[in-house]
Amino acid sequence: MCKLTRLAEAIAGIPIGATLMIGGFMGVGTPERMIDEIVRQGTGELTVIANDTARPGVGIGKLIDARLVKRVVASHIGTNAETQRQMIAGDIEVELIPQGTLAERIRSGGHGLGGVLTATGVGTVAAAGKPTLEIDGRIFLVERPLRADFALVAARQADHLGNLGYALTARNFNPLMAMAADRVLAEARSIVPTGVLPPDAVGTPCVVVDMLIAVEARRG
Repeated sequence: MCKLTRLAEAIAGIPIGATLMIGGFMGVGTPERMIDEIVRQGTGELTVIANDTARPGVGIGKLIDARLVKRVVASHIGTNAETQRQMIAGDIEVELIPQGTLAERIRSGGHGLGGVLTATGVGTVAAAGKPTLEIDGRIFLVERPLRADFALVAARQADHLGNLGYALTARNFNPLMAMAADRVLAEARSIVPTGVLPPDAVGTPCVVVDMLIAVEARRG
């Protein structure tokens, strides 16, 4: 089954109000082409689960600038003053989660687990309203799994089946998120024939990828 899909067509399938997981760390490993197309199509009221919101004009920051996001679930927003402004103004809701906890909650969502136990945040405001469990005399927070309607991931290379390979730290949250969404949309810098990508270089297997964004010829 061919998973190659034109960019506009793939993004048109994302409805207003969808929950998106978007890979990247300060814009590194973020699917910029898909973000640009969301902005072009004006798909709003989004909930974005990500490590951060990058900065104005970069990565997820473009969605913030366009005011297409109603809620952010992230480990920090300190590098994006626009996210801070919208949060203070009450235009956007922000849930901050310790980075390791965020990663493990996404992993739990992708592996069908009921949640994760962590001591991070015990005794702080991060524990407010959350269930706890005592094990061997230690108190742990019970953090629930995270899932999304769509995961938007970026890879260095893909083959025509949809297997994805990542470049160094650009891997970051992408493989975790590809396991934790109902539909996975992937873009890659290059798409190579099946067999060119070595099996041990595959960070996300084709079986979880629903659409692979076609590399379209540049105009001009």
